[in-house]
Amino acid sequence: MLKTLKQAWKTGDLKKRLLYTLLIMVVFRLGSIIPVPFLDVEILKEAMKVRSGGSALLMYFDTLSGGAFAQATMFALSVQPNINASIIMQLMGVAIPALEALQREGEQGRKRINAITRILTIFLGLSQAFMYYMVLGSMGALKYTSGWEGFFCAVVILSIFTAGTALIMWLGERVNENGIGNGVSILLFAGIVSRMPSLIGKMGIYISEAIANPSVNWINYIYVSVSILIFLGMTWLIVFMNDAERRIPILYAKRVVGRRVFDSQNSFLPFKIGLAGVMPIVFASSILMIPNLLSMVVQKDGLLKSILTALTVQTGWLYRVTYFALIIMFAYFYVSISYDPLEISNNLRQSGATVPGIRPGKPTTDFLSRILSKVTLMGALFLAFLAIFPMLLSNFAPLETLYVSGTSIIILVGTALETVKMLHSQTMMRVYKGFLD
Repeated sequence: MLKTLKQAWKTGDLKKRLLYTLLIMVVFRLGSIIPVPFLDVEILKEAMKVRSGGSALLMYFDTLSGGAFAQATMFALSVQPNINASIIMQLMGVAIPALEALQREGEQGRKRINAITRILTIFLGLSQAFMYYMVLGSMGALKYTSGWEGFFCAVVILSIFTAGTALIMWLGERVNENGIGNGVSILLFAGIVSRMPSLIGKMGIYISEAIANPSVNWINYIYVSVSILIFLGMTWLIVFMNDAERRIPILYAKRVVGRRVFDSQNSFLPFKIGLAGVMPIVFASSILMIPNLLSMVVQKDGLLKSILTALTVQTGWLYRVTYFALIIMFAYFYVSISYDPLEISNNLRQSGATVPGIRPGKPTTDFLSRILSKVTLMGALFLAFLAIFPMLLSNFAPLETLYVSGTSIIILVGTALETVKMLHSQTMMRVYKGFLD
């Protein structure tokens, strides 16, 4: 990775793109510290504490925004409206024939889909800004709630949050066009990385306490060591699973093209373990947003209120079980709309390829369906484990102040690997000397 970055820095065009991307990341972080007026930030920060029964939804928002959500800044909604809009458009492209036709129109179709995605992003940003406003109101974090003062306060807050969503979307597009690409992921990466100094500072405090009073705080050494080992272990596991794949052997029959005869060839069809990526976690978190909102509407104590409250508390078993099940369910759902075994089977038959020991047609389709189901299950269990495991650590004080969520690590590692691959391919295109040099 370091070698790839060094080579990219030496290439003039790529160096400009790297500097431009860094500039966009700086602008993104500046927007994450611009406060929104008429809000009491201290009340919101108190709600983020896991030990006090803080909302899992708010913790999730704060993770994606790099701490901007907890401070109620301009970029508090982060890239989530844009991500949700992209996901919705992808799902609608399967369900709506008109959008599916646009996806097949090439560059012009892509531009029209991007325009629709931008509009949907603004709409989702406004909707989530309103939800956030309602959450702040239920906490008592709004300075004005009635009369013209309350109306003006609501308009200002909703406008700033929505404008922040639009600006983040624009910054991501600039990274795609003038930077190194992968714009939304880069901004999300920057937000998560910005929380690392705070985490390191907390570890330094624990170590300082242990040094000052080793007879009482000696266990802090264990807490810090375990946290570092868990972080490194999860990072290694994500890197390993990111490249893990199930390879299905493929045999190409002997072909005659013009006067040339091509002998039979052996190849393979790869199915990555993490076919769905981090999308199932995003889907599951979005669904769990609904109980959080309903719990604010239902004021009367009872069974319904108790269930809704349990589904909003990250330390509760009901939330964790529901989160685990939703991740697995959405992993299967996402793979089912993204990969069609029948289409893969037809493509193999048209190219003259077969799976050894499996007849073409329906037997190949059934075989690929079984393999895809097994691979999806492994990937889903892997994602669910990474999402739930850090939550289990929060039961052991003070590890809840030191852990990094599994979702954050997946985003960090995945974005880093994807960016390095893009830089490596672009570097090879620019510095490749050829066979005769």
